[in-house]
Amino acid sequence: MEVASEAKNNASSSFELQQSPPLAEPMWKIILVAAIAAGVQFGWALQLSLLTPYVQLLGIPHAWAAIIWLCGPISGLLVQPIVGYYSDHCTSRFGRRRPFIGSGAGLVAVAVFLIGFAADLGHAVGDSLGKGPKPRAITVFVVGFWILDVANNMLQGPCRAFLADLSGGNARKMSTANALFSFFMAVGNVLGYAAGSYTYLYKVFPFSKTKACDLYCANLKSCFFISVALLLTMTILALTLVHETATTAAPKQPTTVKKGKIPVFGQLFGALKDLPRTMWILMLVTCLNWVAWFPFLLFDTDWMGKEVYGGNVGTKLYDQGVRAGALGLMINSIVLGFASLGVQFLARRPRQVKKLWGAVNFLLAVCLAMTVLITKLAERDRPSTGATESPLVGIKIGALALFAALGIPLAVTYTIPFALASIFSSNSGSGQGLSLGVLNLAIVIPQMVVSVASGPWNQLFGGGNLPAFVLGAAAAAVSGILSLVMLPSPPDDVATKAAIGGFH
Repeated sequence: MEVASEAKNNASSSFELQQSPPLAEPMWKIILVAAIAAGVQFGWALQLSLLTPYVQLLGIPHAWAAIIWLCGPISGLLVQPIVGYYSDHCTSRFGRRRPFIGSGAGLVAVAVFLIGFAADLGHAVGDSLGKGPKPRAITVFVVGFWILDVANNMLQGPCRAFLADLSGGNARKMSTANALFSFFMAVGNVLGYAAGSYTYLYKVFPFSKTKACDLYCANLKSCFFISVALLLTMTILALTLVHETATTAAPKQPTTVKKGKIPVFGQLFGALKDLPRTMWILMLVTCLNWVAWFPFLLFDTDWMGKEVYGGNVGTKLYDQGVRAGALGLMINSIVLGFASLGVQFLARRPRQVKKLWGAVNFLLAVCLAMTVLITKLAERDRPSTGATESPLVGIKIGALALFAALGIPLAVTYTIPFALASIFSSNSGSGQGLSLGVLNLAIVIPQMVVSVASGPWNQLFGGGNLPAFVLGAAAAAVSGILSLVMLPSPPDDVATKAAIGGFH
């Protein structure tokens, strides 16, 4: 691509590493930095499992709860490339990456305080204790939630760049560093979902339960206390024991960039004009894949509380369903870890890559469609179990099995699209970082659309979460068909190399 070529001639892409140290650092330093991912992912797991029910407890209608989740894709689209660019050009005496990692961790602590104490702060300035909307608490929560997502995105990019810096250009060590980062992400997921599924965690922090903060709120607050403690501990250890060499001068900027402009956005959006056909097909398949995934990632625990357990927001039955959903997500993360190893193995057979992606997209479609069957079975058996009792054991097992099965397509979603982007960009002469940045558009834009449209879409078809899940099933099926019919197979020699080092 001409844009990528020009960027390469003028200056390094803001996604690419610059001024990497000539020698790789000891492995214990890489492990310490990679461990920060456990603290970051702990917080993400809590968001995915507990925050959608929590915003409804504060009085935000279900139809509009998803709009709050716009922060994730928006901050991912804007914050990561900006932070990546400025961390590449940072001349602080503390290093290029460490100031951003430390600032991000500090912002996470601030955000967690605002989210956890939103109900208390809202009540202190005038919110009632009833079940109606709590506008002041909602305001505090939304501010805290946006800060949290921005801070998490501030952390991830510099952490990955720091790992690459520490690898010193050694391909094997860089691959190991990425594998460790993914491993600690899985650890954070399991810990976060386990904490979210435990009902009595608030007893560890008895002060968390207040007049304005019920048991569910107190448990969420306690989970976030543990999350921020883990993140700050890992961050302080890493930044104290692992040092960077200060950069005396910022890398030379492109001569074509106007003062005050960030080159990354010109490269990122300009690259769309010259994308090869293979990248457009990959982006389309990826886009539909995320249209399928995002409704479930938003409403999985809410679905367990409402449709499977039959509870209303704020009731004990609903809370039990949310906890069961968090347990399902923990099981999902365990399956995800093992399935990732299988994807790594299958990716060594390049001609099977698109068949694998197509097959798991159909599995994703079937799993999302099965939410309708599980819901209907739970509704049918509810009169026999009683309106205040949890569903039958078979229904619970079926729902948890669904969460487990979804770990398989999720492993492919987290690996194959990025590896294929690297392969196709290599074949077309494009920059790796630039092409991955373009692929990111196919991930965050569908998330924005789903965040805005899923609530009204669900209301249009009678409320609940099933309409968005059914739409997701259809999107997954179309994604699978396009993957098998239109997506080209990568060449044998390139695909094998990319699979070894890029599937993390």
